[in-house]
Amino acid sequence: MTTILMVEDEMNLAMMLEDILDDAGYRVLKAGRLPQALEIVAQSGLDEASRIDVAILDINLAGVQVFPLAEVLRVRGVPFVFTSGYGKDGIPDDFRGSAVLQKPYGADSILSTLKKMLVDGAAAD
Repeated sequence: MTTILMVEDEMNLAMMLEDILDDAGYRVLKAGRLPQALEIVAQSGLDEASRIDVAILDINLAGVQVFPLAEVLRVRGVPFVFTSGYGKDGIPDDFRGSAVLQKPYGADSILSTLKKMLVDGAAAD
């Protein structure tokens, strides 16, 4: 089963996204804060159940930016997509080529982005 790391601090959006991903047949690991997400990633890959195939990263987690986690994922070769209410504004140069889904996004856009990431290993802009 494909595992998605979902890092989102807005509870309503996180619940909606989890439902979308569950309904699509994905296994979801979730975190609402950066330290929690970093811990999940630190434990990932130790066995099949903890492997992360792709990640959805809200850029702003209660005022803390998610870029340290994105760097860890990039080093590990885990594809990810940023989500933000601001689009590509505020993305550091190191991540300018990364995919960004602007909030609010629909089920179709997140699912098509994930499918592309799983096939290509990265999301296109």
